[in-house]
Amino acid sequence: MADTATGLLINYEYCTGCYSCEMSCAVEHDLPEGRYGIQVFQAGPWQIDKKHWQNDYMPVPTDECDLCAERTAKGKKPLCVKHCQSLVMEYGPVEELAKKIDGKTKYVLFVPKAGTVL
Repeated sequence: MADTATGLLINYEYCTGCYSCEMSCAVEHDLPEGRYGIQVFQAGPWQIDKKHWQNDYMPVPTDECDLCAERTAKGKKPLCVKHCQSLVMEYGPVEELAKKIDGKTKYVLFVPKAGTVL
């Protein structure tokens, strides 16, 4: 039986921009300043109409992200998931994560490319 692909599901509509994912990754992997395993970007703020504003924080895993392979091999969550203050990140089998995308909020499903190593 083939290995089940694992990934990271992020509901960025509810990300608060606390940067805990970015910081925990950088510290754990001893990344130099300016390099990231996951990086948080901000879109906004700007006014869309009289009642609505655009202001989203988007955690984006980089090509250096291996979903904390050493941790997940031991049955632990990736650090970004463990430290997410808004609980907007989930780790697991890609097929299961994809089923959780409900079309009501803003999701992204990340699957690291093969051979990615921090």
